[in-house]
Amino acid sequence: MSTSNSAILAVHDLEKTFGSLVAARDITVSVPAEQTVGVIGANGAGKTTFINMITGHLTPSKGSIWFEDKEITGKPSREITRLGISRSFQVAQIFPSLTVFENMRIAAAIARCSGGVLGNISTPVHSGAATVEAEATIDLFQIGRYRDTPANALPQGVRKLLDIGMAVVGWPRLLLLDEPTSGISVEEKFDLMNVVMSALKTRKITVLFVEHDMEIVARFADRVLAFYDGTVIADGTPTETLDNPRVQELISGVRLKTSTGRPGHA
Repeated sequence: MSTSNSAILAVHDLEKTFGSLVAARDITVSVPAEQTVGVIGANGAGKTTFINMITGHLTPSKGSIWFEDKEITGKPSREITRLGISRSFQVAQIFPSLTVFENMRIAAAIARCSGGVLGNISTPVHSGAATVEAEATIDLFQIGRYRDTPANALPQGVRKLLDIGMAVVGWPRLLLLDEPTSGISVEEKFDLMNVVMSALKTRKITVLFVEHDMEIVARFADRVLAFYDGTVIADGTPTETLDNPRVQELISGVRLKTSTGRPGHA
């Protein structure tokens, strides 16, 4: 199997077991290039297992994963990153005592290093290419006013933007985001996602983002995958998936008023 001409990511019959526990099963999904896919489901539904298999943090027990017509099933996460898949975690993975610029420049140097290991990049960190890319990504994510601020002094929203920017600085073609609005106030979440999605569209990055906030999913996803009991129970436009009776019963717990702009939470 390989991806179709229009698909950047394709998974077929994916399964992950831990002893007798089935964490993921029967997952077959094809994602076209530049699509933004929301991934929803209650805790333990299989979302993170799915993401971890794509990024190489878990090896599937069964099935295959293809990225740009290359099979990546079971490859190490470092190799998958080098191929063009990046990831941002729910808790920001940044260097707290370093400034925004220093964090971004280190991320740019790591991305440009074939080995991808911090210990091998002492010279490239200060290279002109890493500096230029760091500055460009800071501008892209609209955090220039915080350029010289230590990361541990940043507002939570800016810290999120820095973390996602560091995942983007190497120009990945596929980005996986884990709850990008987690810990962000209601007042800030839409502004933050507007900045993030604008930046990702500018770089033509395909996005899969895990999110519990249905307002964010309804507004920013082109397509929504709903996970329950380790498998996908709905796959369609935000309206199709969020209005699905099984999704409402098993995930959201309430009737989602997507058509009136008053969705609930998963």
